[in-house]
Amino acid sequence: MLEGGGIESDGKGTLLSTSECLLSPNRNPHLNRQEIEEYLKLSFGLERILWLEHGYLAGDDTDSHIDTLARFCTPDTIAYVACPDPEDEHYDALKKMEQELQQFRTLEGNPYNLVALPWPDACFDADGERLPATYANFLIINGAVLVPTYQVPQDDTALEILAGIFPEREVIGIDCRALILQHGSLHCVTMQYPDGVVAPT
Repeated sequence: MLEGGGIESDGKGTLLSTSECLLSPNRNPHLNRQEIEEYLKLSFGLERILWLEHGYLAGDDTDSHIDTLARFCTPDTIAYVACPDPEDEHYDALKKMEQELQQFRTLEGNPYNLVALPWPDACFDADGERLPATYANFLIINGAVLVPTYQVPQDDTALEILAGIFPEREVIGIDCRALILQHGSLHCVTMQYPDGVVAPT
């Protein structure tokens, strides 16, 4: 039905996801939106699901996992990717996603504290295909937040912003160029064995 990166929870009864992912015909062709909502609410004890109808990353093969686009940092704070360049192919979709986020409300009826993450310079593979670089794909662990970096000028700004959101944790940048070349992420780390076999950890 979905992978962990396809859903994002505030831990207080609200789940955030994208319709592109959960309603993709290659994932849940036998379920409609209402049935998926009922299943998730029952499985996770949720009160509601917030759906993003817009937002994507070129080169992404996850059907727009939410963890590449928008993340709960606290129950009332969402960090999200924002594209400031009108000439970039992502501009329109991510601007519409931002507008959707601005309309969302907490369970108490308040607007979310929205924190825009930097838009990294475009990264490409050897064939010129754009890769899904995003700072939203950070990983929260005990005492720290691991943040993907790409050796581009926006890396430092992304780390500073996330350090401000998570003051009680150490924010650590991890060079993820090799991971996005394999269309992977910090949430799906692989290990290279001596015989050349790559296995998930």
